[in-house]
Amino acid sequence: MRKKTIRIGISYSLMIGLWASAFPGIRAGLESYTPEHLALFRLLIGSMALLVFAVLTQMHLPDMKDIPAILSLGFLGFTLYHILLNIGEKTVSAGVASLLVTMTPIFSAMLSRLFFGEHFGSYKWIGSIISLLGVSIISFGAGNYTNSVNGILLILLAAFSESIYFVFQARYIKKYGFIPFVTFTIWGGTIPMLLFLPGLGEEFLNASMSSTLSIVYLGLLPTVVPYFALAYVTSLVGASEATISLYLTPAVALAISWVWLDEVPTFIALTGGMVTVIGVCFSYLTVNKKIKILIPYFLSKKQ
Repeated sequence: MRKKTIRIGISYSLMIGLWASAFPGIRAGLESYTPEHLALFRLLIGSMALLVFAVLTQMHLPDMKDIPAILSLGFLGFTLYHILLNIGEKTVSAGVASLLVTMTPIFSAMLSRLFFGEHFGSYKWIGSIISLLGVSIISFGAGNYTNSVNGILLILLAAFSESIYFVFQARYIKKYGFIPFVTFTIWGGTIPMLLFLPGLGEEFLNASMSSTLSIVYLGLLPTVVPYFALAYVTSLVGASEATISLYLTPAVALAISWVWLDEVPTFIALTGGMVTVIGVCFSYLTVNKKIKILIPYFLSKKQ
């Protein structure tokens, strides 16, 4: 029990830290690459690293009957999510983007309720309303209103797309294991991105070293490791509770963006972000019984 608790704690830490660093990493990459080429380059790096891993571990390929579902989840969780997020970050700061993605747990909980009958009580409905209010405040605190609102809507759509991936992965994680499943879906998400291959080589030759290194980092770490970690936690506690950790990501992302990109959010945008996070936290007041899995075993024995 204690070892499992430690593994879950490490998994949450990896998710929060690496995903938080992805938002400023994307902004840095966008200085030299288009949103589409950035997403393709990032996924190509991740896919190639996983291909080497799959060969070394002699990973078995999925059954033919599961390939359509895996490709669909890969498209939603990687292709669509990364393209929409990258385009959104053209007009929305890295810190604000991370705040908007905190809607993913809300979307995941709603989908879990709709398709799998997971409980979605009054606390979660109230929290959802609070979070949506926070998103509205963020939109008013952005710079260029029209462009920023378009970016905000794209990032929210990205969060919804990713939540579908999180909710419907459980069945395939159980069948294949969390590492093979994530590997298959990253490959599945990379295949449609090959449509944007023309022009990538030219951008690579003209890009700054810092932008290219940012994308290499994104491909090797935030693209792969947090998904492994989340899939592992999902296999133990379910999608709606596994994604609860995402509400901590914005605070870390804001700090990293401040240091890395010198991005200081406006007071209104920061206020809206805090309201959004409060809404997400409020939504999960009802899971306090199961959250004990995160408390070290030796402490729980004393209670």
